[in-house]
Amino acid sequence: MSDRAETATVTVPMLEASGVWKVFGSRAARACALAEQPQREAIAREAGVVALEDASFTVQRGEIFVIMGLSGSGKSTLLRCLTGLYDCTRGSVSIEGTNLTRLMRPQLVELRRRKISMVFQNFALLPHLNALDNVAFPLRVRGVAPAVRAEQASQALHLVGLGQKQRSFPHELSGGQQQRIGIARSLVTDPDIWFLDEPFSALDPLIRREMQDEFQRLQGQLHKTIVFVTHDLDEAIRLGDRIAIMADGKILQVGSPEQLVLNPADDYVKRFVSGLPREKVLRLGSMLEPLQQAISTPVLKVSDLLSDVLPIIVQADQPLTVADGAGLPVGQISRKGLASWLA
Repeated sequence: MSDRAETATVTVPMLEASGVWKVFGSRAARACALAEQPQREAIAREAGVVALEDASFTVQRGEIFVIMGLSGSGKSTLLRCLTGLYDCTRGSVSIEGTNLTRLMRPQLVELRRRKISMVFQNFALLPHLNALDNVAFPLRVRGVAPAVRAEQASQALHLVGLGQKQRSFPHELSGGQQQRIGIARSLVTDPDIWFLDEPFSALDPLIRREMQDEFQRLQGQLHKTIVFVTHDLDEAIRLGDRIAIMADGKILQVGSPEQLVLNPADDYVKRFVSGLPREKVLRLGSMLEPLQQAISTPVLKVSDLLSDVLPIIVQADQPLTVADGAGLPVGQISRKGLASWLA
């Protein structure tokens, strides 16, 4: 592969939404098409309900992109537009440069089968099939030979820690186990993009935390491109590389957890993140003081989460050196400087 081709491959987003609107109503398409720059109020008067307004963002390969919002914010509508389950009223969605809005229905179905997998809040397991056959079902739809799909389904079940439950039926499994089956089923086809719509919200808090841990473990192994929808800010902060905060069908801000806390785009975002403990969000790279004198040990990293190294900083009687990914000193952190960030 040439350098130019390799660069082009790297820079093409895995997923891109560009000016996406979703309007429900018999005159929706006409109302959106008439205006050069659509206005929400005018479209609502002309067509009906504006569920999604001018959503634009990109998701890079291997990124966990979280869509965060309260009930009715438009996050699930956006997810359905991204996966082609809803047609965009205006705008476009592209997966690795392929514009979904220009595909014929058979092409879209084939793309979804090859590149996309989804997990929903409702586990939607087939009650008459055991765990192995539930996981193998997408492969059955594809026409994969029985022996091959059984082997691949078994591997997926072992991946989520349920290799011993292959012959169990859904009613014999706990809620957390059922959701693990749903996750295994979504991974058995080895999708390029993994969409999850509030997958853990129906679980009790303890199991939910365990499933978040499981999700992070799986991502550490698989390095999937993930779009994760949630209404839980703590879950979004814990899992997401970047977060899109939504309200009333609009994306208010897209950024890392640090960016949302340090530079909220408006008062709504500021109020939304105001209750977050800063030490669970901030990384040392955003808190650096000018380096006065490099100290050999301990050396902290710019990528360190403050909560992970807070005891070390508090107990140190002098500033600590902070190094970049290559191990080169780039700044320092001190107890005195720390106080201003946590105030």
